[in-house]
Amino acid sequence: MASWNSFPLQVFYEALGWFAFVSWSISFYPQVILNFRRKSVVGLNFDFVLLNLTKHSSYLIYNAALYFSPAIQKQYFEKYGYGEMIPVAANDVAFSIHAVLLTAITLFQIAIYERGSQKVSKVSIGIVSVAWLIAAVCFFIALSNHSWLWLLSIFNTIQVVMTTIKYIPQAVMNFLRKSTDGFSIGNILLDFSGGIANYGQMVVQSVDQNSWVNFYGNIGKVLLSLVSVFFDIIFIIQHYVLYPGKNSSKSVITTEQEDQIREHLVRSSDQSPSENV
Repeated sequence: MASWNSFPLQVFYEALGWFAFVSWSISFYPQVILNFRRKSVVGLNFDFVLLNLTKHSSYLIYNAALYFSPAIQKQYFEKYGYGEMIPVAANDVAFSIHAVLLTAITLFQIAIYERGSQKVSKVSIGIVSVAWLIAAVCFFIALSNHSWLWLLSIFNTIQVVMTTIKYIPQAVMNFLRKSTDGFSIGNILLDFSGGIANYGQMVVQSVDQNSWVNFYGNIGKVLLSLVSVFFDIIFIIQHYVLYPGKNSSKSVITTEQEDQIREHLVRSSDQSPSENV
């Protein structure tokens, strides 16, 4: 297994990796907090969350297996060369674990909070079902000849496909509503920062090793960063350029309506005893 040639580059690599971990991990909280404060998930696309859970679960399987399994690492070196470095870092594993947990919490919020007429589409349920069915079939194929690295490439492909698909429902929903109200832009800004840092981490490793094998050796991580940044830019344009004034006004109206409802309920409860008497 290769080692670092430059200590400063190694430090920079680790710094970028953990910056990406912090940015991506924190990016989940604005939406969770927004849902909690509003006691509503209206405006959050449920397909986005369901596809996101499948995406992060697949990415966790890939990262954890390649990072911790000596047998899979051996297969990686046999394919790409023993002079290469494993393209998965500790921050990748930590992020994946955290991402699965926070996405599951968001799904729980969808189950308990006001969601209006929104629901998960049959198309998304079908996509997720097919993805896990393919993973199950590939697992039994890999089991016969211990092709674990090949199996991981399947999970890596699934997470790339889910990354590409998951953003589309939210982008379309924002377009149809002509608003990003209910969808946290803080999530997107942090996701954008994490994507840039994640890509930069791979560049630093390639420069140090004078090899670009880690890019096609972990093409999933590369595409994850590029696709995320691409859609983040779309969301940023929607929020700040296309529909900038429509979010705050809707929030004010919603708050005023909620206050009126509370006042009405208080008055009703105060009048009830006297009426009964």
